[in-house]
Amino acid sequence: QQIESFRQTLQTVTGQINQTVEVGRRAIDNRLGNAQEAILRVSSQLGKLDASTQRMVEIGEDVQSLQNILRSPKLRGNLGELFLADLLAQILPPRHFQLQYTFKGGETVDAVVLLKAGMVPVDAKFPLENFQRLTQAPDTARRALRREFLRDVKKHVDAIADKYIRPDENTFPFALMYIPAENVYYEAILREEEDESGPSLFAYTLSRRVIPVSPNSFFAYLQTILLGLKGLKIEESAREILNHLDRLKQETEKFSEHFRLVGAHLDNARKKYDDADKQLGRVDEKLDVLLGLVKYEDRTGQPEQDSTEQD
Repeated sequence: QQIESFRQTLQTVTGQINQTVEVGRRAIDNRLGNAQEAILRVSSQLGKLDASTQRMVEIGEDVQSLQNILRSPKLRGNLGELFLADLLAQILPPRHFQLQYTFKGGETVDAVVLLKAGMVPVDAKFPLENFQRLTQAPDTARRALRREFLRDVKKHVDAIADKYIRPDENTFPFALMYIPAENVYYEAILREEEDESGPSLFAYTLSRRVIPVSPNSFFAYLQTILLGLKGLKIEESAREILNHLDRLKQETEKFSEHFRLVGAHLDNARKKYDDADKQLGRVDEKLDVLLGLVKYEDRTGQPEQDSTEQD
């Protein structure tokens, strides 16, 4: 009996242990399943992150390639000319600007704005070498680099004034210097250091009759020019209408002259008609008299002595 009781007790304990093990196994399975799902999600996110990282690396390489390309002043100048041409094409009609205009002396300006009173030269070859050095330099070196940058800009202003302001070739007595970026325009034209002596760069450009413009301010200049062109078009239309009216007045005067001439001819014709009518009346009277004489002779056999014969 004791053995039987021990066996039953052992079975009961074994069953409880098995149940406990099964519950633990299920809990472990659930946790392993959750962990596996979490690992899969993390792996997916890591895959996306790796793709994004690779894309960032590619973008960085593209930016570096672009920077390497733009290190060439010639290519930077071409890019500035491209931006300038695009801005002109967006605002002005094609007949009111020309790219790469060549003067008689062989100098070629990036663009000219064509107006009725003359041409406005526009240069886009702005010097950026020392500006790039200025933006990357520590504070201790900024002042010296800024002076070099401003010196470059003044030389460029002098070149624009000497080469492109040609009133004898129908240009206005000023030119525009297109600066292709707002931050460069601010650094060169608007910003002034406390220790800078003498006239500002902006005052210097105006003294040389060279007007600096950024993309935003150049857009405003072109809009103003466009409004002037629209006003000029209205003026030309009004002048054309006046010309048409003047021609119509001349044609009306010619028609009036012809009309008066026709009236005079008609008046002469009416007078001739009246004269002819009177003559016809007299002829008719004479015919009546002659007809009466003929009838009298027929009746009497003798000619009638009338007042007409006696006269």
